[in-house]
Amino acid sequence: MENVSSRGSATRTAAGGAVALGAAAAGLVWVGAGRHLARVLLTPVYEKVEDQTILEVTDDTVLLEATPDAVVPGQYGLSLPNDGHARIADIVERDQPPGTVRRRLVAVDEGELRPGPARWDQYWFFGPPEVSLGLPTDHIELDSELGPMPAWLVPGAASPDAPAARPGTWAVFVHGRGAQRAETLRGVQVAHRLGVTCLVPAYRNDVDAPAAVDGRYALGLSEWRDVEAAVQYAAAHGAIDIILFGWSMGGAIVLQLLDRSVLAPLISRVVLDSPVVSWSEVMRHHARLAKAPPALASMAASLMGERRARRLVGVHEPLDVASTDWPDRAGDLRHPILLIHSLDDEFVPSSASQRLAAARPDLIRFEPWRTARHVKEWNVDPQRWEALVTQWVTAAPGNLVSGSRATTR
Repeated sequence: MENVSSRGSATRTAAGGAVALGAAAAGLVWVGAGRHLARVLLTPVYEKVEDQTILEVTDDTVLLEATPDAVVPGQYGLSLPNDGHARIADIVERDQPPGTVRRRLVAVDEGELRPGPARWDQYWFFGPPEVSLGLPTDHIELDSELGPMPAWLVPGAASPDAPAARPGTWAVFVHGRGAQRAETLRGVQVAHRLGVTCLVPAYRNDVDAPAAVDGRYALGLSEWRDVEAAVQYAAAHGAIDIILFGWSMGGAIVLQLLDRSVLAPLISRVVLDSPVVSWSEVMRHHARLAKAPPALASMAASLMGERRARRLVGVHEPLDVASTDWPDRAGDLRHPILLIHSLDDEFVPSSASQRLAAARPDLIRFEPWRTARHVKEWNVDPQRWEALVTQWVTAAPGNLVSGSRATTR
């Protein structure tokens, strides 16, 4: 006769083994999901997805599918097949026919504008400064730790009307993740007009720049050294007062430079537009968009920072995500910051910027936007953006910050 006690013990052992296997499998799935989120964030994407459909083109209008971007007021660019580009502005009519928006056509900068796929972008000024702004530009190379790094050098306007025409005033402009240097030209044209010499560097993993050792972004934790090379160049060529501008991940890069570089004392003030001031918050936001638990962001951050997981996420060195979370490090800031961020930013939520500004009203002037999507505050209201930046660049050091702004527009 079979021993019932032995049979029950065997059953419990099998059940326990099944539970353990299930837990292990679930753990592997969880790690895999964290790895995916980390790799999406860290991997440069050179071929951008076409997210817009052009339905009809007339002499002075473009009919578009009514995507979330296409229905926002302002002036924007359309990236066209084969590196073409066009600029569009005001909304002429909506839902004629249903699900469409017709906008005013301003110019075709390059290529052929015709019905078909396109990509919405923020590049009102497209191409290098001598092309898009008509400004004399030197194409130079900076000495970085990875080799020659391309940059644009635009001397400031020599007009006596330039209110910031102080000898030795330079500005260094840092574009965002996956963007082109042309993203910064909205700021370059303002600074140039004010008499400021403008330097626009590439950084590692840009299309026209050397790749990082691992070919991955580092959330600003290594890219800051490329921008430091630009600051070093400026200092070696007469800069005694340097202003830093940063968009999106460019803001994260700027903040790391201010924290880590021996050249940080040369920086007098900073302008950040839609900045990443907390990568943890950005990852939580994108986990929510994917309908995943917020803890997935913690898993991704842990994998980035774990030396044993370097190959799993593809990085050469671990990344300390906590060191990029500036609301928690607000006491480490030393430089006055004009912080521009849309409350309707869909990609980098403004919540972290608001918390950072609230923590340091003595240093940070927070200027919120409404309606604008990511890095498109200028596109929605260029007059306001340029007035704020002009005031910030020309203000005396003691008059920069009057406290964090709570009002919205």
